[in-house]
Amino acid sequence: MALLVHVLACAFGLGSWVAVNGLWVELPLIVNALPEGWELPSFLTVIIQLANLGPLLVTVMHKLCPGRLHKRAVIYSILAIGIVSCILLVFFWDKTTIVAGAPHSTAFFILTFFLALVDCTSSVTFLPFMMQLPAKYVTTYFIGEGLSGFVPGVVALAQGVGMAKCVNSSQAPGNHTGGDTFFQTEYLPPNFSTEVFIGFLAAMMCISMAAFVGLNRLPRTLELSTENLMLDTAPSVSSGLENPGAETDGGGEKSREDGPGGRRSLLSNPKHSVYQLTYIYFLVVWVNAATNGLLPSVQTYSCMPYGNLVYHLSAALASVANPVACTVAMFFQNRSLIFLGVLTVFGTGFGSYNMAMAAMSPCPLLRGTAAGEAIIVLSWLLFIGTLSYVKVMVGVILRDRSHSALVWCGAAAQTGSLVGSVTMFPLVNIYRFFESGDMCNSQCPS
Repeated sequence: MALLVHVLACAFGLGSWVAVNGLWVELPLIVNALPEGWELPSFLTVIIQLANLGPLLVTVMHKLCPGRLHKRAVIYSILAIGIVSCILLVFFWDKTTIVAGAPHSTAFFILTFFLALVDCTSSVTFLPFMMQLPAKYVTTYFIGEGLSGFVPGVVALAQGVGMAKCVNSSQAPGNHTGGDTFFQTEYLPPNFSTEVFIGFLAAMMCISMAAFVGLNRLPRTLELSTENLMLDTAPSVSSGLENPGAETDGGGEKSREDGPGGRRSLLSNPKHSVYQLTYIYFLVVWVNAATNGLLPSVQTYSCMPYGNLVYHLSAALASVANPVACTVAMFFQNRSLIFLGVLTVFGTGFGSYNMAMAAMSPCPLLRGTAAGEAIIVLSWLLFIGTLSYVKVMVGVILRDRSHSALVWCGAAAQTGSLVGSVTMFPLVNIYRFFESGDMCNSQCPS
């Protein structure tokens, strides 16, 4: 039964970000079909940040109407919205309408907003729900959340998304001009269509819904506590930073049920000082800003100068690093705040290297060498891996404090993601701080 709960928790976490992550890895195909072209990613960034209205609304209602916002009902609602939006996207993703005299992907934008609304809101609903389960299943949930990026990435690689080859311009169809040789990028046709890929995302959302149903049907005496199904504790900064949230028995000892009739004391004695908890929440904000906002915006610039294969390897292995880090956290749990701080510094260092290579695009260090290609792939792998471990351990620490601490953890994660995205948007799309290169034609001095 414990194995079953692990599987359900993992599948439940899979639905947290699978839709938005899936759309990002499918962009190399989508941009070729929609009128916005390569401006589409900047539109998506804005839409995803607008979707943060979802978690903001849940948090405000949780504060103003404690005990009236039913945890199960909210999660069922957002999962249903995600499933319906994915199904509609299969049929309408490439439909356009005329706005201000020009064609725009209105249907795609609207449905993407609802998918982003689901994924953003999951940060402040899914994780607090997992607090009803023993702490070991929270780590499994994080594995599922990591797989929400890895699984679509693997499917996209199988699809052949964005794979390209360099073709001599004189050999291109309809081109019979002479002169200097010029190579152009030609994208290869995918192994299956975008409609099939989006249908796969809908299936993943259905699996997450089924897992949530299964978690709610667990025998009460076995794993799941149903005493606190209403969001009955208003999350506030003070409760997130100060309240341990553990029940006290008649002898004054804090304990929690673990299995049928069993009890265990809280592992970490969650009495941190306000300064320690401020530091913990800062880690949450910074790690999510780096992994969800700052660096994803420039991954193409940092990797594509080294070649198309390097870009896809870095994307795929970075997706693998997240669930691997979560798996490591299941067997090696280090809650030391000093250790997590040092690990964050290392992860930030790898991220800084990636950012520096993006800023140097189209001529980064060691371009055209095997060493340069290996370093940039390894740097992305370690960047995601180290900071993913920090994410998991911070979540475990806050899980042992209180429900409100987890709610504020989700809010801090979304705040970090928002700050990172808003910071990078003008640098990439307005000021053009990063310069793209042509993988088939060198723009660097020899």
